[in-house]
Amino acid sequence: MGYLPNFIFLCLLIFGGGFFTRNILRIKRNILLGKEAGRNDQKSERWKHMVRVALGQSKMGVKPVAAALHLVVYIGFILINIELLEIILDGLLGTHRLFAPLLGSIYDFLIGSFEILALLVLIAVIFFWTRRNLVKIERFWKSEMKGWPKRDADYILYFEVVLMLLFLSMNATDALLQQQAAESYIKAGSFPVSQFLTPLFEGLGLEALILLERSFWWAHITGIIIFLNYLYYSKHLHILLAFPNTFYANLDSQGKFSIDTDIKREVMLMLFPEKAATEPESSSPPDKFGASDVFDLKWTQLMNAYSCTECGRCTEVCPANQTGKKLSPRKIMMDTRDRLEEVGININVNKGVFEDDQKQLLNDYISPEELWACTSCNACVEACPVAIDPLSIIMDMRQYLVMEQSAAPQELNAMMGNIENNGAPWPFSNQDRLQWINEK
Repeated sequence: MGYLPNFIFLCLLIFGGGFFTRNILRIKRNILLGKEAGRNDQKSERWKHMVRVALGQSKMGVKPVAAALHLVVYIGFILINIELLEIILDGLLGTHRLFAPLLGSIYDFLIGSFEILALLVLIAVIFFWTRRNLVKIERFWKSEMKGWPKRDADYILYFEVVLMLLFLSMNATDALLQQQAAESYIKAGSFPVSQFLTPLFEGLGLEALILLERSFWWAHITGIIIFLNYLYYSKHLHILLAFPNTFYANLDSQGKFSIDTDIKREVMLMLFPEKAATEPESSSPPDKFGASDVFDLKWTQLMNAYSCTECGRCTEVCPANQTGKKLSPRKIMMDTRDRLEEVGININVNKGVFEDDQKQLLNDYISPEELWACTSCNACVEACPVAIDPLSIIMDMRQYLVMEQSAAPQELNAMMGNIENNGAPWPFSNQDRLQWINEK
């Protein structure tokens, strides 16, 4: 029986780790369904951008209170993983508080710090839950946040509460066992928070305390493994993807759009044929201009979709959304991710091959009305705390509508016709353009 708990723990780790690895590989495969993005330049700038935005959370400070509480949860998540490492090693080796003899008084400081962080995380989670469900901040109650997205956000908060309470309860029962000099429970750790939970367990016998402490220990590590695997289905996947997403973000100045060399050369042939010869000619013209489905997008855009935190800051600052238009940049990213997941399931079912399902991102998920409502102001890009670019997807899908389907709005078609015929967006010839100065 002595080795049975260690064997069960090893099986738990293998099963949880295997399931997590499978999900991560599926995400990687889905992201790489996109086209090449060409983001391998400016390595030093990219590292700085990732450290500043993902690790330093530099764009969270726009909302100071939320930023401070999010930082508490973030630091707690990182530092308590040190304690998680000890739990894993204890489970594999059959030890208890393995690091205590090695670290001495530093260990007491660490455990005490973890407990204070756990308390602060609980306070932050209660605050976040209150903002979402009682105060009902508008950006959390948009139409795209009904159903699963709303429940998912709450489930994560409940997960965090349960994990923190299990951690503190484990320490409280451990402290009582240390006081009773139970076998294997050496004097180790400082318990500034869990000491207030010990009255709940006083009066229990030694065997009952050991049973409770072990139950809390097993529930805590099992909960963490469940949480880790739940990330695949949750908006909190950004915990993992925020780092590569910010590393491969677009570092060009906002407002600078990419130039399609094939289109540029055709325009030059029409307007300046003598200069067109200097323009590079593509060896293989694209099969399609723009994007109508996830296969037409770049892999960085697909990673953007998986990295979306669904915080709604992009939609909150979108002028189109503020004036009642149908467009929500957050919905653009959520729709892209949902379509990508649908494609991934199709590939899984068909043993690695995508079978045409007669659906696409355009129309089935994102409507032309949403796309044409965008003012291309970049407010959504500026607001995103993890450097997501909804505008690039909108512009690629617009390009498809214009160049593949000739489906631009009437006003835009009229403007482009005027530019072609008159050299300006107005319906006046060059000769008539200055006649207004003669009017009295």
